[in-house]
Amino acid sequence: MEERIMRRVADSAVIQTQLVLNSHLNGAGRLFGGQLMEWIDVVATVVARRHAHCNPTTASVDNLQFKEAVHLNNTLIIEGKLTYVGRTSMEVRVDTFVESLSGARKLVNTAYVVMVALDENEHPMEVPGLLVETDEEKAEWEAGVKRNDLRKHRRAENY
Repeated sequence: MEERIMRRVADSAVIQTQLVLNSHLNGAGRLFGGQLMEWIDVVATVVARRHAHCNPTTASVDNLQFKEAVHLNNTLIIEGKLTYVGRTSMEVRVDTFVESLSGARKLVNTAYVVMVALDENEHPMEVPGLLVETDEEKAEWEAGVKRNDLRKHRRAENY
């Protein structure tokens, strides 16, 4: 049996910076939730592409809850990293922060996005394993196992 390729969490991590412009705001002068979701999806996609070396598709997003308001001219820092991989799927944690002019950051949202690796025929394909090296990575992996089991349970309930 062939040994599975393994990649480190740091190998695919992404940090994206966004300046919030008028076109990103809703009627109340705050960031559109859909705009944040788009940026989260882009970051998760790049993380998954770097890990699996293919084009992935988004399967699910666990959370989109604003913990801080985001306004015009705010700087957003969006950080993505792998937390768990299955056979064909990858769980990406995406943390969004609003950064003040002093550089202080406040957490806006944490989302767990499940991406599925696709081959050239758009069929699910096996992904490399994930090397979890730090205590934080190991804790995220264990929590990812539980989230994955919960997602499977929810899917089974819907059929």
